[in-house]
Amino acid sequence: MSDGAHAPWRWQDLGLSSVAFHLGPFDIRWYALSYLAMIGLGWWYLRRLVAEPGAPMTRQHVDDLVFYLTIGVIAGGRIGYSLFYKPDIWGTPLEVLKLWEGGMSFHGGLIGVLIALGVFTWKHGLKMVRVCDYVACATPFGLVLVRLANFVNGELWGRPTSLAWGMVFPGAGDDLPRHPSQLYEAGLEGLVMGIALFWLFWFTNARNRPGRLLGTGLLIYGTARFLLELVRQPDKGLEHLWWGLTMGQTLSLPIVAAGVYFAFRPLRERPDLPAGAIAGNS
Repeated sequence: MSDGAHAPWRWQDLGLSSVAFHLGPFDIRWYALSYLAMIGLGWWYLRRLVAEPGAPMTRQHVDDLVFYLTIGVIAGGRIGYSLFYKPDIWGTPLEVLKLWEGGMSFHGGLIGVLIALGVFTWKHGLKMVRVCDYVACATPFGLVLVRLANFVNGELWGRPTSLAWGMVFPGAGDDLPRHPSQLYEAGLEGLVMGIALFWLFWFTNARNRPGRLLGTGLLIYGTARFLLELVRQPDKGLEHLWWGLTMGQTLSLPIVAAGVYFAFRPLRERPDLPAGAIAGNS
């Protein structure tokens, strides 16, 4: 029980369902809708960002980029999940293609996005770090929406807790109140990052210092994810690897390191572009 003051909250009492609505014989799930909304909002916001002076690409580039990013995040997220968290799935490879059953890794999605960005910027002759700065600003939409979808699905719950807001998740297989860690992640990994990058982009000259926006986003996400692993229930068998960390913490360390490098490297450099310039357009 939480603390004896009241019965613990129960996820099933919220009346939530993983299915948003039915379309004929098909179930349209909130998880899928969260990805569609992520892509749509990211597209809209990127077009808004590049309309400002000093952008590293045009709105026409954004339209092309969104296609690359969509492939990168979906393929990378699914393959990353299969490799990092459920390697036994490769015994039946067709299971990897069943995206509708859920199972995506942010870390894998990040790798997929970086590969997609590398191909895109090479093809168009753009500066990858500067394009990454702008993509980082649009990323929090997805982090918030996907984590909220995880909560609606009643998955990826936290560790047992005695706090008053602890919640019993039926899928956990016990009657213990647990941290609603999905909501923590939506707040810290998504909302906090979004506010920080919004402020840096619109109220400072960070957009003209290559890597600062990217580094800030990576640093916030990596730190938040590392710390939230303390209250997030790790996947079975990955609670504590032989080096003492969970898989999520292990994968977050390189993100933190990259965040520190990119966020603070520009402090020693002059702004990359004067206001009003657009560089690298093909």
